[in-house]
Amino acid sequence: MRSNRATMRAGVSMAATLPMIAGALALGIPTAHAADSPARDALTGTKPAWATATADRGATSNSAQVKARVYLAGRDRAGLAAYAKAVSDPSSPLYGKYLSAKKAQARFGATKAQVAAVTSWLRSAGLTVTQVTTHYVAVSGDVAAAEKAFGTQLHNFAKGSRTYRAPARTASVPAGLKGAVLTVTGLDNAPHKASHKDQLPPPDAVFKNAGPFSSYFGSNIATTLPDAYGTKIPYAIKGYTGKQLRAAYGAGTYTGRGVRIAITDAYASPTIAYDADKYALKNGDAAWKSGQLHQVLPKNYTKTEECGAAGWYGEETLDVEAVHAVAPAADVTYVGASSCYDDDLLDSLGKIVDNHLADIVSNSWGDIEANQTPDLAAAYDQVFQLGAVQGIGFYFSSGDNGDEVANTGTKQVDTPANSAWVTAVGGTSLAVGKGGTYQWETGWGTEKATLSADGKSWAGFPGAFTSGAGGGTSRTVAAPYYQKGVVPDSLAKANSATGNRVVPDIAAIADPNTGFLVGQTQTFPDGTEQYSEYRIGGTSLAAPVIAAVQALAQEARGGKALGFANPAIYAKYGKKGVFHDVTDNPTGSGLAVARVDFANGYDAADGLLTSVRSLGKDSSLSAVKGYDDVTGVGSPANGYVQSFRR
Repeated sequence: MRSNRATMRAGVSMAATLPMIAGALALGIPTAHAADSPARDALTGTKPAWATATADRGATSNSAQVKARVYLAGRDRAGLAAYAKAVSDPSSPLYGKYLSAKKAQARFGATKAQVAAVTSWLRSAGLTVTQVTTHYVAVSGDVAAAEKAFGTQLHNFAKGSRTYRAPARTASVPAGLKGAVLTVTGLDNAPHKASHKDQLPPPDAVFKNAGPFSSYFGSNIATTLPDAYGTKIPYAIKGYTGKQLRAAYGAGTYTGRGVRIAITDAYASPTIAYDADKYALKNGDAAWKSGQLHQVLPKNYTKTEECGAAGWYGEETLDVEAVHAVAPAADVTYVGASSCYDDDLLDSLGKIVDNHLADIVSNSWGDIEANQTPDLAAAYDQVFQLGAVQGIGFYFSSGDNGDEVANTGTKQVDTPANSAWVTAVGGTSLAVGKGGTYQWETGWGTEKATLSADGKSWAGFPGAFTSGAGGGTSRTVAAPYYQKGVVPDSLAKANSATGNRVVPDIAAIADPNTGFLVGQTQTFPDGTEQYSEYRIGGTSLAAPVIAAVQALAQEARGGKALGFANPAIYAKYGKKGVFHDVTDNPTGSGLAVARVDFANGYDAADGLLTSVRSLGKDSSLSAVKGYDDVTGVGSPANGYVQSFRR
């Protein structure tokens, strides 16, 4: 499972692919400004790709209301990017020389004079300033005032079957504010429908796995079912637990002691403390200590119905339990956003950076790259860079729809995993044998075929693609320096001759068929809320697992923060024993598992569904020897954590 920031899950409509943007900072991040006129400074990316002339339905009413955020560029935007690169690069003399949150703000944050100038300008245009933070100035007002402030008309545009407001041309700010304003968001309202009176709903309806199961890979062979790839196949895993994952990824004696991990998602499970405690007790993980799990939550929640708030409870539960299973002594802080929209998710990331709540941040949410715009990319990257200079690393799941063609019709990567300033985490199918022995991994990609009516064959074997780790080549982000010499040109230059960011960077277990056992309070058919356990996967699992492995590595490093880890990860590529080089065909023959599911998702009252799930079949993406766009440099091997020892 992987939650989407615009809807609960990853199934979203496809927007037009964004054009490449000229200009780059130290890691190839597009610049936010472009020359407009002597009197105005344009904020590139503020006119959405879908706001075309053919979609234009006329001017928006002057009296319509607008809520926007003007993000502040700070006093040295280029210097921030340069310093973030230097402290993250093992070959730099500044490597690891992090700044405190206070010093980072003093050196790179907006000055009081900049904030005052931006606030004065917005008020002079007739907008009401509703909030001022270290990152942005929030305003509200009518369309006429917004048009005056941002030098553009707001029109209504058709987008699919709906009509939304957006700038008719790129927004801009007065030339005197050049360098003070990073970007503005909220001038378009697709698809904002905020309600500030929403309350969190009860847990989602119960989901259970049917079985039979394997307790470790290959422990229970489906002898009565048809062969697949010329042999009998095992039943799917009941769900790996922490002991098995720690063994597979070389945890050794490290537990993450003294390391702080933060997790971001939307909303907050009302039963997370109870569920996490009970899960650890039942599955052999170390008991949670008093004060080891913290929550930082907003005062109010919004868009709960639109975002499917209850669906995010399972996301938080998976993240918290997976982190603790792999790094049982790490301190965990959950930071919940008030909705699944960008502004609110940015706020949750900003809280972590502004208060340095953790050194490692796991994020199991995202959207397709076509839905990202340069203005939002700039706002996200600024937070990631501010984190990097403090020694904070961000880990984002790469997506659960492979190359996204089946989901959107267009081959593309996901965002924010596409940012050059985060570690994108891909997914694998993991075989852990008896006694926690690592057997093999494939790239996560699943094809499904169902049992024929007579039970003697798999209908249409191997079947259709169902899900797989996200990956591929970005169309909007330039190739970062740390990928050069590792990522093949066939991937890096797939969309441009100069090269682009390729996703992911590293990988871990994600396949739900070889997934993780999670325990959560759910709503049963009789209306009661009860704790139960089920198997789950997705790159939503891979991200917290890698975050936890990074906590082990930080402990091995003597507690020194790893910060933005990509330069160090790629510097270790090719070193013996550090990574499992994951391929789709590790045994030389096709791999599959048998799976039995309840037709109604809960019990056998409506029958059982039997299927075969082929492994290593990720849409058009392939896990091959060396770097690939399913698993990156691979998954952590026994020598990975040890490689960080000082």
